[in-house]
Amino acid sequence: MNIAMIGAGYVGLTTAACLAELGQSIVCADVDAAKIAQLKRGEIPIHEAGLDALVARNVAAGRLSFSADPAQASSRAEVVFLAVGTPQGADGHLNLTHLERAARDIATSLRPKSVVVVKSTVPATTNRRLREIIAEKRGNLDFAVASNPEFLREGTAVRDFMHPDRVVIGTDDSWACATLKQIYAPLERQGVPVLCTTPTNAELIKYAANSFLALKIGFINDVANLCQAVGADVSTVARGIGLDSRIGEAFLKPGPGFGGSCFPKDTRGFAAIGREFNAPQPIVEALIEGNARHRQNMARKVLKELQRCGGRCVAVLGLSFKAGTADLREAASLTLLPALLRAGANVRVSDPLVGPEILELFPQVDPYDWPYAAASAADVVVILNEDYGDLDLLRLRRAMAGNTLIDFRNLYEPQAVAEQGLRYVSLGRPTADRTQEQPRSVSDRGSANGVSRAGLIATHQPEEQQI
Repeated sequence: MNIAMIGAGYVGLTTAACLAELGQSIVCADVDAAKIAQLKRGEIPIHEAGLDALVARNVAAGRLSFSADPAQASSRAEVVFLAVGTPQGADGHLNLTHLERAARDIATSLRPKSVVVVKSTVPATTNRRLREIIAEKRGNLDFAVASNPEFLREGTAVRDFMHPDRVVIGTDDSWACATLKQIYAPLERQGVPVLCTTPTNAELIKYAANSFLALKIGFINDVANLCQAVGADVSTVARGIGLDSRIGEAFLKPGPGFGGSCFPKDTRGFAAIGREFNAPQPIVEALIEGNARHRQNMARKVLKELQRCGGRCVAVLGLSFKAGTADLREAASLTLLPALLRAGANVRVSDPLVGPEILELFPQVDPYDWPYAAASAADVVVILNEDYGDLDLLRLRRAMAGNTLIDFRNLYEPQAVAEQGLRYVSLGRPTADRTQEQPRSVSDRGSANGVSRAGLIATHQPEEQQI
């Protein structure tokens, strides 16, 4: 089947490459000529595991190509996917200008009986609006509009597409549903459920699913706070909860709150839809506030540990919102770093994928390629994402000036960390501290870059006002 993908961003490019892998013929088009030129040279503008090989293989096989002319790409397609950006305002509502413009751009070039598929995450009733836009520009209704929401996670997007939990198709036209089921037939043959429903149902399924998953994250973070207060272990509590088949273990691990391009945007969008249609979503509204509060409390926790040890140098390991991606959107580091800098701390950072762009946001920080170099002379080391689950803890301890390791991903067993001479602070578990000062050589500690351990400056605001 001939398919056009309008939008060569994260969702569009990944989806196009995966559809080509399923045997379809895809033209991925974008108005950004520079991006298309880059893709034609074989350069992938985003980091996603396995995507570069997938693109190269399908380009070589002739199933995937790129174009800077969306209208021309659409004129040859039986199915046209729209995967363009939908920026979000401060009130949670989406700006659909780019999506509506893309619909107008392809309206007159569509083949009769073609299917326009909305891949972008959009509010309820958007499909209805796009159908009106295309019909007005085209002058007839010889086409169909369908919703086909994506459920891709950054870092595992290729695997998520090829092995999904379900495929959701929303359309009022039976032949459009049949066309899309034909595209996804290889997945359905593998046992993947394909749900055909109305466009509005499909639009809400995406928002409701992501909001529910985010709720699990927010819930377990609140449980972790309670465990910390009463001396319980959230790891055991979460396992006991998750073994209930009605609940499940997924997304029941405490951490620095949800971030990235999906959960924050989709929870705000879901809440905005509720307000717009006078059907408020108070649980999700509270979740959004709670996630922000959780991030602020984490920053306070780091500052408290820094004050406890009388130091001022902090190494932050992991800047992206999760392992396996360079995405800084809504990352916990964007809350923590400003709080540390405002408090007068010297901040060192390390991330395997985030490069010099961090200096554009925070020119005061010192970036390092290796975690042990970042930790050199640090009083406190903070772990923010899962890339640091296999550190040599003894090496880390010897590099540090202090001995406090704060792990906001609960990657280690507390007592095992303490045995390496570290004070281990995590989420929802008792602090482990059996430390004794060990002599360290200058070579172990590395350069201190002039960092003083005299403590934070005395002019700081009270702890609760620092965030």
